[in-house]
Amino acid sequence: MPKQKSNRGARKRFKISGTGLAVRGSAGLRHGMVSKNRKNKRKKTGNTVVAKADQARVLRMLGQR
Repeated sequence: MPKQKSNRGARKRFKISGTGLAVRGSAGLRHGMVSKNRKNKRKKTGNTVVAKADQARVLRMLGQR
């Protein structure tokens, strides 16, 4: 039986946390920084957990379940 392949686009965008949840980067930091305030930009740095409704789909694309 062949090996299971993960979705390569998903592999670049998501990581698995220590507890087994999918983690993603925050959206809205690519361009237009001048019009956004500092507080908003600071809050968007770092990673956030993927929404509960999308967890199963993302983990399936990563070959976890």
